[in-house]
Amino acid sequence: MEQSFTIIQDTINEDFRAKLAEPKDTEAVMALLTETAEWLRSQGSSQWSALLEGEDSHDTEGAIRRGDVFVFKKGADIAGMVILMRKPSAWDSKLWGTRAHAEDGAVYLHRLAISREYAKTGLGRSILDWATEGIQFEGKHTMRLDCGADNATLNAFYARHGYTFVGDTEGYSTYEKSLGLNEC
Repeated sequence: MEQSFTIIQDTINEDFRAKLAEPKDTEAVMALLTETAEWLRSQGSSQWSALLEGEDSHDTEGAIRRGDVFVFKKGADIAGMVILMRKPSAWDSKLWGTRAHAEDGAVYLHRLAISREYAKTGLGRSILDWATEGIQFEGKHTMRLDCGADNATLNAFYARHGYTFVGDTEGYSTYEKSLGLNEC
């Protein structure tokens, strides 16, 4: 696992500690993702539903081993998590086309998830802000993410937090935000 980042703010919302996920966190991270997928389904969304069938398109276990998963703990509990990939996945390449490549200067944000116990505490918003302000990535200047184009609430959420809408591809909205001089 190559570490090309520096966590510059390890505490958010005074109660949650940001840290790189370790292999021992895999079970808890997967449980959080499944909990989130179940909640999404209860809200009428099919987003992340493949997780409920045992399919993990983001290879979360591998992402943990690569050092791409960050958890936010309150005490021993994982209250939230996010995947920050320093190289685009096949999915990112599909959505971003030729703009996505290993030397594109972008970090790809995936699977921001909050335990239902900590929902409505502002933790999701804080993790999104932390991803661009609380950690620095060597050689990276842009944060990219995507979401369902038909999810007006999520699209508005990203726009409110400084992400610029780039376009729609196959039913997904793509957004990016400059990290400024965010280099280690």
